[in-house]
Amino acid sequence: MSNEQQNDPLLPGYSFNVHLVSGLTPIEKEGKFDFFIDRPKGLNGYIINLTYAGQGTIYRDNESFNCYPGDFVLFPPKEPHLYGRKEDENNWFHFWVYFRPKSTWKYLLSWENRLKETGFYRPNTQVKDELEQLFIKIVEVGQSNIIYSENLAMSMLEQFLIRCAQETSATNPPKIDTRVLQVCNYLIDTLDENNFTLDIVSQRVCLSTSRIAHMFKDQIGMSIGEWRQEQRVNRAKLLLQTTTMSIAEISRSIGFDDQLYFSRIFKKRIGLSPQKYRNSTQEQNERKIQSVNSLYFYDRQSDSIVE
Repeated sequence: MSNEQQNDPLLPGYSFNVHLVSGLTPIEKEGKFDFFIDRPKGLNGYIINLTYAGQGTIYRDNESFNCYPGDFVLFPPKEPHLYGRKEDENNWFHFWVYFRPKSTWKYLLSWENRLKETGFYRPNTQVKDELEQLFIKIVEVGQSNIIYSENLAMSMLEQFLIRCAQETSATNPPKIDTRVLQVCNYLIDTLDENNFTLDIVSQRVCLSTSRIAHMFKDQIGMSIGEWRQEQRVNRAKLLLQTTTMSIAEISRSIGFDDQLYFSRIFKKRIGLSPQKYRNSTQEQNERKIQSVNSLYFYDRQSDSIVE
């Protein structure tokens, strides 16, 4: 049996050790991708599917529902995945985005219509085209090799989730307390400091340590320390993707004096060491460039034939 890592997210065995990845799965009857996705333990991040053509079926225990063109499905972390082409359909083309959300998206990822914990949304005719086009654009940007494309895709995804929330929420979502937002801003501004304590944070917002800790976790969904660690890793990912800084320099820039400890934290959260993550993003960009060049060459050949 080969231990080689699967690099195609459309095929079984892909690790999803990424912050965001997107694509189109073109399932045709008896074709290459005509098999059921079966992940009993789900994934560590979220996946949103948009049915573009044909129909698919989502199964959960003894229940199921069919996806029609324009339908969105949201799989949260650890939720089992069992889905594929509807039995009597010839195809099922669906766009998808896998992502690790920002902490402040907590209220945007609780879709009201659910099969167990799997969310479902069928937009009305007034917004169907708008949301479909926006989602497809997110997929395109997510596949781009342009610098900061992942950041842009995440921003567009937040816009998409907000529009979904606007259309589906009967009431406004709970607002995040300004003191919690102050803590978030302070943590972002001081990622390079290694003398972080909860006492300093509580003094900034004039609350006791227990009060701000409880308030923060209730509204953000994780502790202050966990959120800060997440931001440090996210900053490291960006620097690994977009700069030639050494691992040691990146480590120090986000407040880690011990490079080995930073590497352990990074690998625990991302699934790859910092160097392997850097190498994998470079390889992905090279594959994207090759793919674009291949399409360009094919188009040029087609043009020549037409001429």
